[in-house]
Amino acid sequence: MKHPSSPAPRLAAAVQKVTAHALGPYQSAVVRIGFSLTWLLFLLREWPHRHELYGPDGPWSWEMGRRLIADNHSFSALMWSDGGLWFEIVYGLAVLSAALLLLGWHTRAVSVLFMAGVLSLQNRSVFMGDGGDNVLHLMALYLVFVRCGQVWSLDARRAARARARTSEGPEGAEGTPGAPGADGPVGPLLWIVLGGFLMAATWFSGVSGEGWLLVLFWVLWLGHALWWLVGRYAPGEPRTLLDVIANLTHNVTLVVIMAEVCLIYATAGWYKVQGSRWQDGTALYYPLHLDYFTPWPALSALLAGSGVLVLLVSYGTVIVQVAFPFTLFHRRIKNVLLAAMMLEHAGIAVLLGLPFFSLAMIAADAVFLPTVFLVWLGGRAARGRDRLLRRPPAAPPAPEAPEAPEAPEDPGAVRLPEQGRTDEGTGAGPRTLVG
Repeated sequence: MKHPSSPAPRLAAAVQKVTAHALGPYQSAVVRIGFSLTWLLFLLREWPHRHELYGPDGPWSWEMGRRLIADNHSFSALMWSDGGLWFEIVYGLAVLSAALLLLGWHTRAVSVLFMAGVLSLQNRSVFMGDGGDNVLHLMALYLVFVRCGQVWSLDARRAARARARTSEGPEGAEGTPGAPGADGPVGPLLWIVLGGFLMAATWFSGVSGEGWLLVLFWVLWLGHALWWLVGRYAPGEPRTLLDVIANLTHNVTLVVIMAEVCLIYATAGWYKVQGSRWQDGTALYYPLHLDYFTPWPALSALLAGSGVLVLLVSYGTVIVQVAFPFTLFHRRIKNVLLAAMMLEHAGIAVLLGLPFFSLAMIAADAVFLPTVFLVWLGGRAARGRDRLLRRPPAAPPAPEAPEAPEAPEDPGAVRLPEQGRTDEGTGAGPRTLVG
């Protein structure tokens, strides 16, 4: 018999954890909330200027956008028609999908709509961005494959209520189509409506650059149908197999998001190292004197007037960005640098007037936040909400009948944490490897 500390049991435990659980539920929820909020606030702020940015009144005409998309094989639903009504529909659906994803309502389907809205608007006018749009562009694609509604979502609350009604064990929190009453008629109706839109899009769109994405949309649409049918009529091993596939997809995508953030900071840091202005510590001085990047001229002048402060911030930015990818396996140092980077982006939002770029980067950084901190933050937010709404405290649970004593555990067995989730994510969930 092999010793419990030998590599084989540890490897088996790791494989079982990766396949049986969607890791980082709180981190993926924060990423979902952060990017949907960033996109929603941007669309609402630019609502009066939407026709100049992405619509028919913009300098980048519809014909120029069509030629570019035909050349780079990207996707934009705005290229299906140059009419003003169609533009208003697409822009309105982009706002609606961002709000629904923020609330966590049917996140599997809404995340696809969110991705379509982001790609449609950004690819329509490729020059309307400040750097944060590139991060949002990528994360919109990744969120489709992440189970980002496990906690802090309407899906999680609906699944918890369904489990309480049916007295079933814990299931996936992004809606459990196989559980009676978990989705009700809303899930199938949403699937039918989106299928109709997809059929119309396939019929009216030409065979051009968007063909690959339409194929992805069809795969996702049929995958949702398969998930619902298996959960409804084959809740045994077929449902378990689909859960394993979904967990693996989630965990792999979460690792890709983490690698993407590290790559962004590593490339930014090493490019800064090669610049002469960053080497002599004066790089921050110049943008603080540009009118376009000085929403608060007095504050910018105060910072630029201190040579020592400019030097420290310039060098500190380079050091933090270069060092961060190398500190991921040291929890304390990583958390310190993570806080420093978030403060840096908050400073960029205030000093340089780039709030949406900063929000996008802070949302991307949130994938590395510790689970303990996120659980504590969720609990504080829930208590603040209850005080604001003047809700009475929850009644204590009724005492349960004593159970028969269980057989003692084998000391060599590997015990995995239960995947218990609480309503709104306010209780302690499973510990994850993230953070």
